[in-house]
Amino acid sequence: MTVADRTAAVAAHGFTPRQAAFLTTVMLHAGVCVPRQYTAFARIAFGQNTREFFERLTHGRFATAHPCWRGAARIYHVHHKALYRAIGEPDNRHRRPATVARAVERLMLLDVVLGDTETTWLGTEREKVAYFTERHSLSADELPALVFSQKGSRTVRYFPEKLPIGLAAREEIVFVYLATDATGRNFRAFLASHRRMLQRLHRWTVRLVLPTTSLGAQSLHTSILAECVAAPLRPTVAEEFRWFCQVRRASEDGAPSVMAGDAARYAAARRAFGAPRFYAAYRAWRAHGDTVLHDLLSPRLHEAWTRGDGRVEIHVLPHQYQHLALAVATA
Repeated sequence: MTVADRTAAVAAHGFTPRQAAFLTTVMLHAGVCVPRQYTAFARIAFGQNTREFFERLTHGRFATAHPCWRGAARIYHVHHKALYRAIGEPDNRHRRPATVARAVERLMLLDVVLGDTETTWLGTEREKVAYFTERHSLSADELPALVFSQKGSRTVRYFPEKLPIGLAAREEIVFVYLATDATGRNFRAFLASHRRMLQRLHRWTVRLVLPTTSLGAQSLHTSILAECVAAPLRPTVAEEFRWFCQVRRASEDGAPSVMAGDAARYAAARRAFGAPRFYAAYRAWRAHGDTVLHDLLSPRLHEAWTRGDGRVEIHVLPHQYQHLALAVATA
């Protein structure tokens, strides 16, 4: 479905085209919103029109309003199945209640999308998979994914982080990442899961989004990205890392691992590969095998970065969210 098709389908439920366009954006990218986001989208001052719109959402049970700390604000969760069916997403996970922390993160992501009207945003898993497999001829194996197995059935979720992906000018692809983890572990996992895809793309940007409360995380996250785009390993180093991975796995699995003569070699390798970059690569190797080593040997990311076809962009959110983080109910 096109944006126009979705907006028209939502408008058929009694909303104006402007309201329908806003609701479509909310459902695709967040599932939650606050009134100031509507006024910014509609380019109007907060007033009676905004109040009536959100009253219609709650009275018509299209959304539920969740009060925040001391009644300072409300988070509106849009969950009506008919609206999601209208945009072709009846089973979208944004319909489900989220924790307060997750709801606030979604509001932040919605601010990113609403604040960049020059970029076309991919919101759904289906759109993202179709774009990269059809437009860029990537295979499904090259896309970030999580696999769930239960009772013999296997479910694959692509782009499981549900982060917006933007299509900007000059065929540049914008990958949004919201930095709320002070340790950087989640960002490492994000880059690892996107690595094979980034290697195949011509122009890409990682838009590192920082709430004002997380500005101290900027240097850590940019250094992690610098590791990701560093020069490839030399073949001899990659082979030593492969040996180290095999021995470490055997040790962790309880099998005899290091022969007496190899103890010094293993100790030296453990020191050499003790950086977080290699720990993440080891975890990926355990899950995916030697294809991870091929990625570490590939010069593509480093070359794209050196040419300027791959880059990082820092985006500091202009709004405050602390009062929403203390909401008394899930949203």
